Amino acid sequence: MTAQPLRLEALTGLRGLAAWLVVFYHIRLSLTSLLPAPVIAFLAKGYLAVDLFFMLSGFVLWLTYGPRLARFEPGVIGNFWWRRIARIWPLHAVVLMAFILLAMLLTVTGRDHSGYPFAELPLHVVLMQNWGFTGALAWNHPAWSISTEMAAYLLFPLLAVAGRRAMGPAALIAGLGLLLAGLFALFAAQGHASLGDAITSLGLPRCLIEFTAGTFAARLWLHWQALPSAPRIGLACGTGAVMTGAAGLGLALAETAWVPLMLLLVLLAMALAQGRIAGWLASGPLHWLGEVSYSTYLCHFGLFIVFKLFLVGADLQLGLWKLAVFLGLLVIVSGLSHALVELPAQRALNAMQPRRSPNTALSR
Repeated sequence: MTAQPLRLEALTGLRGLAAWLVVFYHIRLSLTSLLPAPVIAFLAKGYLAVDLFFMLSGFVLWLTYGPRLARFEPGVIGNFWWRRIARIWPLHAVVLMAFILLAMLLTVTGRDHSGYPFAELPLHVVLMQNWGFTGALAWNHPAWSISTEMAAYLLFPLLAVAGRRAMGPAALIAGLGLLLAGLFALFAAQGHASLGDAITSLGLPRCLIEFTAGTFAARLWLHWQALPSAPRIGLACGTGAVMTGAAGLGLALAETAWVPLMLLLVLLAMALAQGRIAGWLASGPLHWLGEVSYSTYLCHFGLFIVFKLFLVGADLQLGLWKLAVFLGLLVIVSGLSHALVELPAQRALNAMQPRRSPNTALSR
C-alpha cells in the first residue's frame, strides 16, 4: 500500500466514535431525564454503528490479508484464522466469565436471571450464538456481532479467492450496488425496514453482506488512493453520504434502503481524506479511543448492568454526575482490559501458532 498513513489511521478514530455510539445506544433509556427527546431519538439509532464496524472489518482485512489469502494455501489460511481468534476471543472469554459470575450471583440472591440461559452458554463460548441457533440475545448482548464476525472470518478465504480477479472501479461499484440491493431485499422480504430488526435471524446475513461490501470498498480504495484526485474523490464520497442521509430522512425511506450506502460512503470518504477531519480522527484521544474500541464495545454492557445494580435508583435514571462516573469507569476499564487482556493474550497466542515457512506465514 502506498497511501499516506493518515488516511487509514483516520479509520481507527472512526471506529472509536462508532464504539461510543453503541455505548450511548445501550444507556440512552437512563438518560431521558437528562437529555432532550431529539437527542434520545438520535442515540436510539446508535446500533447502526455496528454496520459501520462490519464494513470497516471487511475493508481493513482485505487490505491486510486479501491478496495472500487469494492463493488459498492451507498454511496462510490457518495462520489467518489463528490470528483472528487471538484478536477477538480472549477478551470475549474474560467478559463472558464475568457474566457467568454475575448470573450465579443473581441466581443465589433470587433475582431475575432469565437473560443468562446456561444451556446456550456453549454457543457463546465458541462464538456461534448468533448463527441462527437461538431466538433471543442473551448474556453479553453486543457479542452477537462478534459471533457473526467469526463467521465472516471463516468465509473470508473463499471471498478472497473469488475476488482475486481484477475488477475496475465501474465493476466494483456495480457489485456494491448489487450487495446493498440484496441486503434491502432480504430485510424487505421478511417485512423489516430497520437494520436492527430480527438480529438473531438476520444479523448473520447482515454482517456477511456488509463485510463483503467493505472488501469491495477496499478494492475501490486501491484504485483511487494513489491518484492526484484522491482527496477530491473522498470529498465527493463525503458529499454523497450527506446527500444520501438527507434523501433517506427527507423521503422517510426504509433504513435498509439508504443507511448502508451512506455508511459505505463515509468509510470511503475517511479513507481517502487528507484534511482536518482525517487528522483529528488519526491522532490524539480519538485515535486512542479507536485503539481500545474493542474493549469498550465488549465491556460496556456488563459494566452498565453492574453500575445500575449498585449506583442507580429504581427509576434507572442517571444524573449528570452518575453519567460522568460511568463514562469515566468505562474509559478506565477499556484501557486496562486492552492493556492487560487484549494485547498480552494476542501476543501470547500468536507466539504459540504453528510455525510456517516464510512464504506462507502472515506477517501481521
